[in-house]
Amino acid sequence: MRKLLLALPLVISGCGVIYTTQSVDKNNELVQVIEVSPSTLNQANASYYKPKKLPAVFKQVSGQAPTIAPDSQPGAIETRPAIPATIQTSVPPRAARSPYLIGVADVLLLATPAPSTQEELTGLVASQNKRQGYTVQDDGSIAVPDVGRIRVAEMTLEQAENAVFAALVDRQIDPKFSLEIAEFNSQRVSLAGSVRTPMLAPISIQPLTLQDALSVAGGVVVADPAYAVVRINRDGQTYQIPLTELRSRPALQKTRLVGGDAIFVDQDYRIDQARAHAAEALNLAQMRNAVRRANAAEARANFQSQLELGAIKRDYVYLAGEVTRQGRFPLPFETKATLADALYSEGGVQNDTGDIGEIYLIRFAPKDAEKPIIALHIDAGDAINLLMATRLELRPDDIVFVSEQKVTTWNRVLSQSLPTLNLADRVSN
Repeated sequence: MRKLLLALPLVISGCGVIYTTQSVDKNNELVQVIEVSPSTLNQANASYYKPKKLPAVFKQVSGQAPTIAPDSQPGAIETRPAIPATIQTSVPPRAARSPYLIGVADVLLLATPAPSTQEELTGLVASQNKRQGYTVQDDGSIAVPDVGRIRVAEMTLEQAENAVFAALVDRQIDPKFSLEIAEFNSQRVSLAGSVRTPMLAPISIQPLTLQDALSVAGGVVVADPAYAVVRINRDGQTYQIPLTELRSRPALQKTRLVGGDAIFVDQDYRIDQARAHAAEALNLAQMRNAVRRANAAEARANFQSQLELGAIKRDYVYLAGEVTRQGRFPLPFETKATLADALYSEGGVQNDTGDIGEIYLIRFAPKDAEKPIIALHIDAGDAINLLMATRLELRPDDIVFVSEQKVTTWNRVLSQSLPTLNLADRVSN
């Protein structure tokens, strides 16, 4: 054994290069090593980067119903039935007064103030210093860049403002904003039959009355108002009001409508025709929604296949050194990832070999920098410094590198030298 220890320096020096370790050379004239701190963190994140966007099909709302075309209405009956002497007036139950609840397909307009400092140019403020609309998607949420998905469905505008405020505060973004509903698409009333323009009328913050809905559709168009009736289908029940009575009674004109009501104006008093119209409109909407969902699912699947085959350009960050798994980490679409995301989604630092005090994020420096490469250093020996990793944003082609421990270097040198040492020991004997 004594001979073995004496031969070790000779063998290592005689072999030239037995083991080569990776490290960040802090004396390299091409590299500027920067300790990550709250001040340098803002500088590192100030570089412009716009994440790649998902195709529009991932944001389409399949439940949004189109305007009903005139040629899709129920056809006229061939034989006009005898008109009864009197018509039984029935009015739907009075709709409860309540604030407007945001729903799927509504468009919310989020406005933020213009930035005043360089720090405010990052994140949400940079991309949203103009008024930006967000559609409420199928899951009841809006997707705000750098903030994430915020659920707003079934909320009043005030409740939605509170939800957005909480999300901004949670992401440590200046919560100065205004929120309003730009498009009301989730609650609609269909109007058909003897109206000038068959359509879907939206329900907005202001209540929609029966008279207002008929006015929006261009009014009633009948040869003889005495033979016309307005039918309201709600929740499977059909109510009817003779047109002459509707025009003479302001209280009936102010009947408040709710989302999903189907209004049908006819001149033959056939209640079955109004029911058939409501059923046809519902079936047509369901069929169109099913087709939209199928088309959207196919388009999304095609995108995923192209992404897996490398047919779509993707931004990556690369992990090297003493990490659990070396490889490349794909940067997400429409949001930014941090050093912590890349490091810990792949298993983190190798506990037995990695030096947690030597974690680096290596990237090309800005054009006006003193050196072409910067190495942002985090000493995670103090666990508090790991908090910086959750705020340090990644950019395409960054290198996440973890150095090995000194004892790891020595162990690896020994493991590669032992076969040679054994041979030298046998020769000396």
